[in-house]
Amino acid sequence: MLDSSNFRRAVKLTAPVFFGYIAIGIPFGLMVVNAGFPWWLAVVMSLLIYSGTGQYIGIALFSSGLANASSFWASLLTFVSIEFFIGLRHIFYSLSLLETYRNTGKWKFPLIFTITDETFALISSCNIPRDADKGAYLAVISIFDYSYWVLGTLIGAIIGNFIPDGYLNGVDFALTALFIVLMINQIKASKDFLPSLVGILAACLATALSYIKINGKIILPSQHLILTGLCLGIVVMILLRGKSAKSKKSEGDEK
Repeated sequence: MLDSSNFRRAVKLTAPVFFGYIAIGIPFGLMVVNAGFPWWLAVVMSLLIYSGTGQYIGIALFSSGLANASSFWASLLTFVSIEFFIGLRHIFYSLSLLETYRNTGKWKFPLIFTITDETFALISSCNIPRDADKGAYLAVISIFDYSYWVLGTLIGAIIGNFIPDGYLNGVDFALTALFIVLMINQIKASKDFLPSLVGILAACLATALSYIKINGKIILPSQHLILTGLCLGIVVMILLRGKSAKSKKSEGDEK
C-alpha cells in the first residue's frame, strides 16, 4: 500500500483528468436520459465499457435502433464492431506499458482494464517514487481517473432527470464537439492533416451512399454508416501509408 504522501502525489497527478472527464461525462449522462434510456444505464456503461467515444456512439446507435428489434440488433452489431476498431489503439498502449506494468502483482488486471488515452499519458510520463509500491501507485492514478468518468456520468444522468423535456435538445452534439477537438489536437501534435482529411472524405462518401437509392432501395442503411466510413478510412490509410513506406525504402536503396 501507499503512505499518505505518495497517495496524495498520485492523486494530484490526476487533477487535469478530473476536469476533463467531468466535463465530458456530464454531457454523456444527459445524452442517455435525453435518448429515453433510464439514468442508471449511463452509469452501467461507464463502469463496464469505460470508453467515452464508444459510449457516445453506442447511445446514438441504440437510439436509432429502437424502432424495431431487427434494427436494434443491427445497431448492437455495428456498435461491437466499432468498439473493436476504436479499441485497437490500446494494443499499442499495452505494448508500451509492458515494462511499466511488470511486477505490479494484484494490481495488473485493474491497471489493464483502466487504460485510456489520458491515463496512458499520465502513467507513461510520471516518475514513480522510489519508496512507493509501483503497482499501488499506478493503480491510484488509474482508479481515480476511472472514478472521475463514472462520477461525471452519474452527475449528468441525475441532472437529466430534473431537466424538462426539450431543454436537452442538441446535447448529443457533445460527441461531435469532442471529435473536433481531438482532431485539432492531433493535427497540431503530429503536423499531419492526411488522417483527418481521409476520415472526413470517408465520412462524406458513406453519408452520400446512405442517400443514394437503386431500384428504390438505399445503398447503405443508416445503421451501417459509421462502420462503413470507419472501415473505408482505415483501408485508405493502410494503402497510403504502405505506398509511402515502399517509396521511402526504394529511395533509401537507391542512395
